[in-house]
Amino acid sequence: MKKYRIYQVDAFTQTKLAGNPAGVITNADGLTAIQMQQIARELNNSETAFIVRPTTSDADIRIRFFTPTMEVPICGHATIGANFARAIENNLDSQTIIQQTGAGNLPIDILKKADTYQITMTQGKIRVDQPLSDNIQNKILSALGITAQQRNSNYPMAIASTGAPKVMIALDNQETLNNLEPDLEALKAITPEINCNGYFVFTMNPSQKDLIHGRMFSPANGINEDPVTGNANGPLGAYLVKYGLIETQGNILEFNVIQGEKINRTGTMLVRVHLDNGQPVKIQIVGNAVIAFSTTLEM
Repeated sequence: MKKYRIYQVDAFTQTKLAGNPAGVITNADGLTAIQMQQIARELNNSETAFIVRPTTSDADIRIRFFTPTMEVPICGHATIGANFARAIENNLDSQTIIQQTGAGNLPIDILKKADTYQITMTQGKIRVDQPLSDNIQNKILSALGITAQQRNSNYPMAIASTGAPKVMIALDNQETLNNLEPDLEALKAITPEINCNGYFVFTMNPSQKDLIHGRMFSPANGINEDPVTGNANGPLGAYLVKYGLIETQGNILEFNVIQGEKINRTGTMLVRVHLDNGQPVKIQIVGNAVIAFSTTLEM
């Protein structure tokens, strides 16, 4: 029998019971994949992160991510939460580590700030696709309960990814965003057609040019609505640049995102897009976190 240290970490916030909760097991070596899946199902967060020894010599840690129903290659908020919990547990100094994931080895910057930490996640390979076919777009709009007039047609509906693909869907105003009541089964049925299980719906705030509001639905992953999604907002940055939808100056674009308002789990993050000749070459998300509670599990 071994005692496993479990944390419930709220990511993209410094307020307990806000932001996006992630389960974190900081000493998960010894657990089988079946046991990890059982623990993730028991904790019932959108993702639970299991920190284990890396299997490659060029990584400092390895993290495996499980939803309540399946293992996924990468998760933004659980990466923030896991590295925050590990930093708190070990009283780490500011440093950069390499994290092994199903989406590759990624740098993580840990910044110590008084008695807390800020975590910067460098995300994986950038991919921004061509717009989806009209047929698929109409299916998605119908599943979301959106009319063509409510959609912002200046923003193409396309899949973007930094390791976990998401469909980018822009609306014309925040009221429409907040009133969405999607048909989750219909969204789930579309997923195999487009090989993408997440639908990120967002609005640009005209009064605050750097602020974006969003909601993310991923029923095929067992996540009806995710509060604050690193693996949606990071790709959003690449998508906005690739399609020329946001003004860029110099080699770095930064903007803030607020998400989770509708489900009373509000959180925020900074998205940083590194540019080369006006094209996105590296995506980072920056977030805070707070431990809501911790416990041990003997198995």
